[in-house]
Amino acid sequence: MKNNWLAHLALFAVAVIYGANYSIAKVVLAGEYIGPLGFILVRVLTATALFWMTGLGRPTPAIPRPDMIRLLFCGLFGVAANQMLFFSGLDRTTPIHASLIMVLTPVLVLLLSALIERRGIRRQRAFGVLVAGAGAALLILQSRQTGLADGDVLGDLMVAGNATSYALYLILVRPLMAKYSPNLVLKWVFLFGSMFVLFFGWPQATAARWHDFTPVIIVCFIYVLVFTTFFAYGLNAFALQRVAPVTVSAYIYLQPLIAALIALMMGQEYLTLSKVLAALLIFTGVFLVSRERAVKPV
Repeated sequence: MKNNWLAHLALFAVAVIYGANYSIAKVVLAGEYIGPLGFILVRVLTATALFWMTGLGRPTPAIPRPDMIRLLFCGLFGVAANQMLFFSGLDRTTPIHASLIMVLTPVLVLLLSALIERRGIRRQRAFGVLVAGAGAALLILQSRQTGLADGDVLGDLMVAGNATSYALYLILVRPLMAKYSPNLVLKWVFLFGSMFVLFFGWPQATAARWHDFTPVIIVCFIYVLVFTTFFAYGLNAFALQRVAPVTVSAYIYLQPLIAALIALMMGQEYLTLSKVLAALLIFTGVFLVSRERAVKPV
């Protein structure tokens, strides 16, 4: 397509936004100004309001019942489960751990696509999954070896659950992006997602220490609300109209590099040999899976 380069530019911008988000969101959570689920509730409600406001005055086509049900599940997996698992996991683990585990998303997209489309998984693809899984397992196991608490292991598992949820969202939302405008899809996705988040996030949102927010915390908070949610989801939706879900998920490869650089500069993380080895295993496994798909005969 002529405008594919715009989709790739949008996806690169999303990778930078998300890569910085690991450390920026960690600043807010580390100060215990607001709980992770309360943070998500404010984030989702803000994005819902922005998407509905930007959609004012635009024609709204009738959405049939099957598509509305799909939008409901997109809200569940792409907003509620995805974000609650990520922030709850990030609250318990480190930025580099979270960003490396998220690299498994392209593998999960291919696996879930094969399952939903009922296609077999070839040998090289299966080997890639095992290699990438070994890298993620190494990250989780080294939590105990480096003296991290059990909560860090739970945090890694929550981030892995987030990656699975996001992969499923990319597959479910793709047909909707082909039929409707990105704004129309996202305003309904976030409206449904906010209904799920409201139940879990309300207690933490009302107990937040709003009066203790410093200027730095306010800037970080606004970054997550506006850039990581409104702009990132909007740019991803724009790209999904032009490229396949696996291409969208492939840009997650950049996030560990960006997240690691920012975390190191902010003094939130340190490098170890086991982390480098885990990163190599994950990237190798993802490369094998993606390469197998890329050379698939037409």
